[in-house]
Amino acid sequence: MNAMDGFAQLEEAVKTMDRNHGGTARAAKESNRKKAAFVSSAADLGEMVFPEIKWIVPMYLPEGCTILAGRPKLGKSWLALDIALAVARGSYCLGDINCPKGDVLYLALEDNQRRLKSRIDKVSPPHCDNRWPHELEYATEWPRCDEGGLEAIRAWVESKANPRLVIVDVLAQFRSGRGGQESLYEADYRAVKGLQELASQYGIAVVVIHHVRKGMGDTDPFERVSGTLGLTGAADTTMILDRDSNGCTLYARGRDLEEYERACTFDRTTCRWTVQGEASEVRRTDERSQILAVLEDADEPMSPQEIAIMADMKRNNVDRLLGKMAKDGEVLKAKRGRYVHPTSADLTASLTSTPGKKGKKVRNEDDEEDGDE
Repeated sequence: MNAMDGFAQLEEAVKTMDRNHGGTARAAKESNRKKAAFVSSAADLGEMVFPEIKWIVPMYLPEGCTILAGRPKLGKSWLALDIALAVARGSYCLGDINCPKGDVLYLALEDNQRRLKSRIDKVSPPHCDNRWPHELEYATEWPRCDEGGLEAIRAWVESKANPRLVIVDVLAQFRSGRGGQESLYEADYRAVKGLQELASQYGIAVVVIHHVRKGMGDTDPFERVSGTLGLTGAADTTMILDRDSNGCTLYARGRDLEEYERACTFDRTTCRWTVQGEASEVRRTDERSQILAVLEDADEPMSPQEIAIMADMKRNNVDRLLGKMAKDGEVLKAKRGRYVHPTSADLTASLTSTPGKKGKKVRNEDDEEDGDE
């Protein structure tokens, strides 16, 4: 079955649902308008038993609606496609994260079939046993949310024995237009809320690809998502793929997810993302490596200020790390305020204290600079 045949079948399924049930989309709208107040007690709630949170990508992507945002051409679609294939195959993504197998719908709304085939071929491992999984279904064209798109997704979910993941790439190609009386916040909230309710109803993950604002600096990650806070307010989880002078990171925060920020790398040959570890730990390791590289090239002991300039690092970071590195034996203190690489211990012998009056040691300006704080 080709993509157009599959799309036609979904379209027909939506029409059949509409005929059989008096208009599914209209019924849903009526239901929302007629929701009755339901009050229960904490005692009743305490007796309820709920299933564990379902993880689509263990410890990274839970069930529910997730916004995956990032700058254009950074690799969001490559990440989404790799996750889709890992779930469809029951294999690995992000390096060594094994995903439970299930059915996946990938709406590649900015691609054509030729490009999508090329991307799947490139991101798949060379000796992959299931290079073209039946469990991954796709479409490069799809009706917008209020034109039957949401109900078409619902029809797909109900047609599968084990639906786990739907990817909408990108939100701008799927969302409905703004209503005449709607505020920007209301329009953004509505753009995601239907997908969030669908994901919650069926216990699946819906990942929506979106963009971030330019030049937001160190603002809260949620405020970096393009649009109003209505988008992140409606979604269950928000993930930000970012890159700065320290490298790439994947940040996430959500209702059922403990906040995390992982350092990650993108392999331009395989077009796959790999998580390296906690961003703070990886960056600290990188900064230590920068300090060691500077000291290794030095032909005399160096002060923290000199190291900061040569390593292009903040002085405070250098001061903090030098004290820890000296304690761990990663650098040697030639004297107060001067450091050498462990392989350059001979440089410490060239430094002797300058005798002053009555044999007392005289401290020079460099003695005031010390990494221990």
